[in-house]
Amino acid sequence: MGQTRDRRGDDARPETNETDNRLSRRSFLTGVGGTAIGAGAVAAATTGPLALGGAPVGAQEAGRSPAVNFGRMFPNLPPFATPSTALEQALNDIGKPGGVLDAADDLAVGPIQLITDPAQSLVNRDNPTHTAGTTFFGQFLDHDLTFDTTSPLGVPTEPSRTRNARTPVLDLDSLYGGGPLASPQLYQSQDRAKLRVESGGLFEDVPRSSSGQAIIADPRNDENLIISGLQAAFIRFHNAVVDRLRRSFNPLWPIVFAEARRQVTRHYQWIVVKEFLPQIVGQAMVDDILRRGRRFYRPSSAFMPVEFQGAAYRFGHSMVRPSYRANLAGDNGQPFFGFIFDPAGQGQADPVDLRGGARAPRRFIGWQTFFDFGDGQVRPNKRIDTHLSTPLFNLPLGAIASGTPPTSLPQRNLLRHVTWSQPSGQAIARAMGVTPLAAGDLAELAGYGIGLDASTPLWYYILKEAQVRTDGLTLGPVGGRIVAEVFLGVLQLDDESYLNQSRWRPSLPARNGQVTGDFRMVDLLTFAGVDPTSRGQ
Repeated sequence: MGQTRDRRGDDARPETNETDNRLSRRSFLTGVGGTAIGAGAVAAATTGPLALGGAPVGAQEAGRSPAVNFGRMFPNLPPFATPSTALEQALNDIGKPGGVLDAADDLAVGPIQLITDPAQSLVNRDNPTHTAGTTFFGQFLDHDLTFDTTSPLGVPTEPSRTRNARTPVLDLDSLYGGGPLASPQLYQSQDRAKLRVESGGLFEDVPRSSSGQAIIADPRNDENLIISGLQAAFIRFHNAVVDRLRRSFNPLWPIVFAEARRQVTRHYQWIVVKEFLPQIVGQAMVDDILRRGRRFYRPSSAFMPVEFQGAAYRFGHSMVRPSYRANLAGDNGQPFFGFIFDPAGQGQADPVDLRGGARAPRRFIGWQTFFDFGDGQVRPNKRIDTHLSTPLFNLPLGAIASGTPPTSLPQRNLLRHVTWSQPSGQAIARAMGVTPLAAGDLAELAGYGIGLDASTPLWYYILKEAQVRTDGLTLGPVGGRIVAEVFLGVLQLDDESYLNQSRWRPSLPARNGQVTGDFRMVDLLTFAGVDPTSRGQ
């Protein structure tokens, strides 16, 4: 499958031969300037910019041409249903507030009790195998791979005619935009090797305009306070890598930027494969695909299938908690708790909820709630099932990319199946050779009288499959296969990814300060200087 091919003999030298954490001028220039991404950065600095949201720096030099439009993973399967008024009414009913998917969280008890009272989790159950940060790292990944800004909701649209505003490659274009010259607003004016970051409280905030609008490559990374905090953490991570490189050698900024981006991107990709995917699909699924190959996502170059974008990968919505503890002492020395979204926060300068788009001293993330630093403060996310947290049925318009209704996230997800003429979950299961769910597993859909229990919208099917087959701890065989094959596929199809560098291992230090050859989210946050121990939070 070409996973171990190393195109350049010295490609990994700066990152694998760091026994004393120093880089010689020769090895640095060989390892950076000799790579496509390094050459691309230097070329961009001297010949002109790339478009924001277009191909990443170095993409064409590397010989990869990710498809700019969406496509299909199962092109020969028919839609799950014929568009009709009855279908639209049924989908809206399933996804409405108080409908089949609503976990009916008791919002009246407040955001703290929803977390601390075990009785509040009897229906909307916690997942003991995931921490709360899994949800938002997954959202961050989504925003790095896919962004549909044009297709009309609920109106059949051909995916191949619809542009993906993100590159379908795990290249962090949602962080870097078009690079320092094409997207100068994202970078420090006095040091173009570094990304711009600003102060919002005890932790940094993303840059903002005078109106509070985030100045970032993908506006969705300011939809809520946690994803905004994660964007700021990645900015800090990149800048910390720049500082580390300059302690060894201080060449021209384009070379430093290129090497820093390469190191950041590959460590990020490692976390996806080694930490995130096993949590979501199970280690056995990851191992099977890496050893035996992909069976259904097999393009010649990476593209984003709508079965992933519009259905399977939206499983993360079921993991969102109704409320979170954002930090331990940011609210006048007390923890800041808030609903993920609360209508009462609309128009407030310092919203009572955790929506994005605002800066205030308490609006920062203490990451010990979201990832396990071993201090006993981490909290779980929710299981993958058909019980979605109640605040997701009434989103603020600012959290919707189009800024238009409906404001129920489940309704939007279900109507998206009509947009893309998605196959049913049962049809994909049969195509995979997986025994479909029984009609009795989907009996709640039978009452609509249009056969949704036998031909189920893919997103709903995948949630129910996880609920029935794994008790909601991971995705089931259909959802897990789609998600894992796409993630591993886009990495295998990317010549610059770490999977295609046979000698590459993480070279940045773990939390203990030692280079261990492994790297996890707590290591990234520690290296970035936003972990709780470095900030007293």
